[in-house]
Amino acid sequence: MIQILYFAQVAEHMGCREETQTLKAAVPAGQWLAGLEARCPALAPAARLKIAINQEYVGGDALIRPGDEVAVFEAVTGG
Repeated sequence: MIQILYFAQVAEHMGCREETQTLKAAVPAGQWLAGLEARCPALAPAARLKIAINQEYVGGDALIRPGDEVAVFEAVTGG
């Protein structure tokens, strides 16, 4: 399982601020974001989104592993 936190417009598009997701093996962050875009096309293009794993900003090649906390937000967010 991973804990997912959504911020600002991403949360509005997803309809929630957080959720859990089953993840059985590590997956590259970029691939995971592409799956999120497929689930919610309003987030397209997913490549513009920023991601943090366990409170550290990462690029698309970073691995998301079971047990991680993943935060997703747009490049510019406010309060």
